[in-house]
Amino acid sequence: MGAPRAQAGIGGVIYFVGAVGLGLYFTFASVQGDYGLFRRVQIEAETHALLKERDALSAQIVELRNKTKRLSDDFLDLDLLDEQARNVLGVVRADEVVLR
Repeated sequence: MGAPRAQAGIGGVIYFVGAVGLGLYFTFASVQGDYGLFRRVQIEAETHALLKERDALSAQIVELRNKTKRLSDDFLDLDLLDEQARNVLGVVRADEVVLR
């Protein structure tokens, strides 16, 4: 009668070890897995950086649209045209002083 009781004890130990093992596996997966907490923090940081970059690019687009409009046929800003010509050609008038 001692043998069946020993098997029940071993089965309980195996069940306990299996349950603890599964618990540890799921805990590890929830923290460091593809969908875990660390990955979520990383994704949120990347999202924040990309949003910041998007905002900077949007501001740059607005600035370029403004310059494009100011150099268009409908609306010509002579000061901007002069500035762009000087930057591209590297030309200065004789009565100007250039500071770099």
